[in-house]
This record gives sequence, structure tokens and C-alpha cells, in this order.
Amino acid sequence: MLFRIAADSLVLFHLSFILFVLFGGLFALRWRPVIWLHLPAAAWGVAVEFFHLPCPLTRWENLLRHLAGQEGYDAGFIEHYVLALIYPAGLTPQIQLGLGTLVLLINLAVYGWIIWRRNRRV
Repeated sequence: MLFRIAADSLVLFHLSFILFVLFGGLFALRWRPVIWLHLPAAAWGVAVEFFHLPCPLTRWENLLRHLAGQEGYDAGFIEHYVLALIYPAGLTPQIQLGLGTLVLLINLAVYGWIIWRRNRRV
């Protein structure tokens, strides 16, 4: 039972991390120190999508599910949980590039805004 709870908690953490990668720059508009947490997280998120890197959180979740006597899944977190809702056909390399580009564009816009505001004050 504990392994299942741990796996489910990891899913929630994973989703939170993905949302932070996408929108964490918006927190940096209000709380500047968040930049030091968000920039590496966003870089990791872009790298995972562009270079099709395996996410260690997915591997850990599958391990915990196995230890709980449940079946894991072969696809990544996004394919298994998120894309099943949005893209029923599954994840393709083009979709991954699109997701990576979306992360990059959102964060470039937010950080461009931060830099523009900072330069405007000076």
C-alpha cells in the first residue's frame, strides 16, 4: 500500500513539475528568486522534449508501481497521463518538438518581459 501511495504521490509531483516548467516563469514575475529554480527546470523540460530523454521520475514511478504489485507503463509520463487526454493517437516526435517549442516560447516571452521591465526601470 505504501508503494502505491508513493507512486501516486510521485505522479502528482511529476505533474506539478511539468506545470512549473511551463508556467514557473510567471512566478518569477512576482518572486525573482524563483528564477534560480525555474531556469534549470525549464532547461531540463526543453531538453527532455527536444532530445527524447527519459525522465527519471517516470522510471521511479514504474519501479514503485512494480513494488506495489501493479503494472507500470512503457511510455513516458506525458504519453501515459496527459496525451491520452489530449492526443489519443499517442506521442509522435513532431508533437514532442511542439511541446518543447511551447515550453521554450512561453519561457522566452516571460523572461523577455522580466528583462524588458528591468531595463525600463534603469
